[in-house]
Amino acid sequence: MLNRFINFGSRKLPNPEAEEPPVVAVNHASRATAATPPPPAPSPAVAPVSPNIEVLPPFGEVAAGERQALFLRKLQLCAVVFDFSDALSLRCARERETKRRAFQELVDFVQSGSGRLSEQVQEELVRTVAANIFRCLPPAAHENTGGDASADPEEENVFLDPAWPHLQLAYELLLRYVISTDTDTKIAKRFIDHSFVLRLLDLFDSEDPREREYLKTILHRIYGKFLVHRPFIRKAINNVFYGFIFETERHNGIGELLEILGSVINGFTLPMKEEHKLFLVRALIPLHKTKAVSVYHQQLAYCTTQFVEKDYKLADTVIRCLLKYWPVTNCQKEVLFLGELEEMLEATQPVEFQRIMIPLFKRISCCLNSSHFQVAERALYFWNNDHIVTLIAQNRGVILPIIFEALEKNMQSHWNQVINALTANVRKMFEDMDGNLFSECQQQYIEKEANANALKEQREVAWRQLEAVAVAVAAARAAGEKMILVN
Repeated sequence: MLNRFINFGSRKLPNPEAEEPPVVAVNHASRATAATPPPPAPSPAVAPVSPNIEVLPPFGEVAAGERQALFLRKLQLCAVVFDFSDALSLRCARERETKRRAFQELVDFVQSGSGRLSEQVQEELVRTVAANIFRCLPPAAHENTGGDASADPEEENVFLDPAWPHLQLAYELLLRYVISTDTDTKIAKRFIDHSFVLRLLDLFDSEDPREREYLKTILHRIYGKFLVHRPFIRKAINNVFYGFIFETERHNGIGELLEILGSVINGFTLPMKEEHKLFLVRALIPLHKTKAVSVYHQQLAYCTTQFVEKDYKLADTVIRCLLKYWPVTNCQKEVLFLGELEEMLEATQPVEFQRIMIPLFKRISCCLNSSHFQVAERALYFWNNDHIVTLIAQNRGVILPIIFEALEKNMQSHWNQVINALTANVRKMFEDMDGNLFSECQQQYIEKEANANALKEQREVAWRQLEAVAVAVAAARAAGEKMILVN
């Protein structure tokens, strides 16, 4: 036993002043779904195997012929990934700053157009960017707290990734590479391939709005520059929408993806392809039915309106689908839908308007009588739009009988004075358009109310008679029971 203690005491203790190896490539907790494959392991060219980060000279201090080699060495340095989630030692903080400066020099070099990058350097550049940005995203806020996944994302605190100082420069380097005039798409498409695009799309679910903004810009630039990838990108975005609509109803980047599509739709040519029409009906329109539609409704309305402006014949299809998903029990969504509907009607031609005016104004009539004043007010604002008023005036013989009862009920019983005033203006507008038609509708309404009152009186008389008969029967039964007791 004594010998064991002596041997233990002779061992060398670790030197507390010795440098610790850098913390590298530690992923956050994963929230990848079954549809998203795990990211592949980094290639040996970018694997963080060195215990130290070498400080390399700036590009201005080396000869022009050596800059490609220096660029490659800086890329390998920037492939080292640090964990920002823990408190790091002072030495690791210095190494992080060294990496940040190297990244910034790479960005400046590509942006300045100092020279065309070789194929090997371009491949290493994409690998370095991939090593930094492709990672497992941290769990969403509702997963950490056990909250409801369908809660309004606007009510949650905004998550800011602590690794953003390096992530931003990685995204900036990729963006500058993509938009550079020196980048040859025939070579770059070997590295920015379908797999790379899919992994970019996975990152759109990041909770950091700064990251989503960069991703939106980069994917849009890739779509514009790499013509060969365009059909694949559209199909991949469709699949993201399908998963959101029919499976999860939870995704942070739907608004950014719709912004990209808004620009894409604007570039569609006529006659419109059947593929684009199917995308409208199967992906864009069903996005209206999700609980979180208010988060991205502005971008969604722009996309659907773009379709109608491109091809006016689609107005019938779009408006009927919109009526199909109308949020009858959600007043805030009704206000959004009415605003989108007005934008579509501005781009609708008279022939298409006649096809959908009956179901459309039946729904508007219900909105006019809504007890929620914002819904009724937004519906009445349709008559402030000159184009819509022109369409209504041309078809007043069909529209006025549909909405006249709603207007009269508002005048008689709506609780909000603003609604009463707006309704009075609309009534006056119809009366000025066609006084005879207005009088006819008013007479029909009076007759309908009279018939309804007469029917109500008949029901009340019938109920009174029934009550009298019931009382008489009850009295006769009580008298019979009393006689039986007396006998």
